Amino acid sequence: QVQLVESGGDLVQAGGSLRLSCAASGSIFSRDAMGWYRQAPGKQRELVAAFTSGGNTVYANSVKGRFTISRDNAKNTVYLQMNSLKPEDTAVYYCKLSVPFYDYWGQGTQVTVSS
Repeated sequence: QVQLVESGGDLVQAGGSLRLSCAASGSIFSRDAMGWYRQAPGKQRELVAAFTSGGNTVYANSVKGRFTISRDNAKNTVYLQMNSLKPEDTAVYYCKLSVPFYDYWGQGTQVTVSS
């Protein structure tokens, strides 16, 4: 069984930075797809940034150049460095791990950006 625990969410002013962490427990592999999604009130959950199973990275257009996803396989942890934050980045951020035939989700961490 895999568990994902996110941390790092906070209240920050526009233009500020945050780093989110997602620690995975259980059996995972460096080739497993992992990524960050977010859901703002009244909106659908959307991809923010992710590692694909092929090892590539994908980003939402809205965060390109501002957010960076990274991974420490030795620690089973994925990070999301968020710079130049905007009020529209306010959302609950979720970590997702995809293994064959199943997706695991974390509980989410709140990011609030004030203007």
